[in-house]
Amino acid sequence: MVGLSAGEKQFMHGGIAQDLRSDGRQRLQFRPISIQTGVIPQANGSARVTLGATVVIASIKAELGKPAPLRPDKGKVVIFIDCSPTAGTMFEGRGGEELSSELSVGLQRCLLGGKSGAEAGAGIDLSSLVLAEGKICWDLYIDGLVISSDGNLLDALAAAIKVCRFIFLVRFEISSPWQVALSNTGIPKVSVIVEASAEDQLEVNVSDEEFLQFDTSGVPVIVTLTKVGRHYIADATSEEESQMSSAVSVSVNRHGRVCGLTKRGGAGLDPSVMLDMISVAKHASENLIAVLDSEIAAAEAAEDDGS
Repeated sequence: MVGLSAGEKQFMHGGIAQDLRSDGRQRLQFRPISIQTGVIPQANGSARVTLGATVVIASIKAELGKPAPLRPDKGKVVIFIDCSPTAGTMFEGRGGEELSSELSVGLQRCLLGGKSGAEAGAGIDLSSLVLAEGKICWDLYIDGLVISSDGNLLDALAAAIKVCRFIFLVRFEISSPWQVALSNTGIPKVSVIVEASAEDQLEVNVSDEEFLQFDTSGVPVIVTLTKVGRHYIADATSEEESQMSSAVSVSVNRHGRVCGLTKRGGAGLDPSVMLDMISVAKHASENLIAVLDSEIAAAEAAEDDGS
């Protein structure tokens, strides 16, 4: 926990009330953000995001698997977050395990719409991961690592996942070509050949030479609004989070659609306040998406110059 004196707390609360935070930002202003893609060569997609003094890495690995028996029309996404003990003393021992679990569940709710990922409006459409219903699907393993922590970890991790750019294309040889795409770099082209005489028999060919790249604009960002006193702020630092009464994280896609929501903190919120926070988060997401788009373009340009 961050220890603040009575004077520091009063200074922070007074500044937020006047829309001038301790680091000079306004209440809804994010810290400078920078990204680096392709930081883990073994992954199908990876990215490092720096948000102020918060630094996280996310990677995505895609593997062919079989849909769950009760959900034959959906693929699977597994999210796991690890907090490095070097990121802060609060991450040592069970503190790191509890925060890792909290972040994993928060991302699951915001990006997949819940624990099962079956809810309408989920940020990642699990049905798009199916290659042959009940037989073959993509299993996506999303891993995140917190390297340095200075608040707003959920938003930073979601941004890293978004810019990982993981995507694929599938072709059924029995009929006309069929394409599905979720997002990226490094997922191989797959051909699924269905035997006309026996639909239960499939032949899967994974290309070693052809890799596909697609846009990830449909993956949402997460905007967390932290309530400090009577006001709420975006992109809270660890000091500001130590003074919060509650926080609401809202995932919003490029079209302004809310894909998921999670709340933490013991204090309750009036429904009208909650609705206002969702509206503010939707507005703030537009600026965050624009910044990420700019950073992605810059990173891709740097990669092209390097090659």
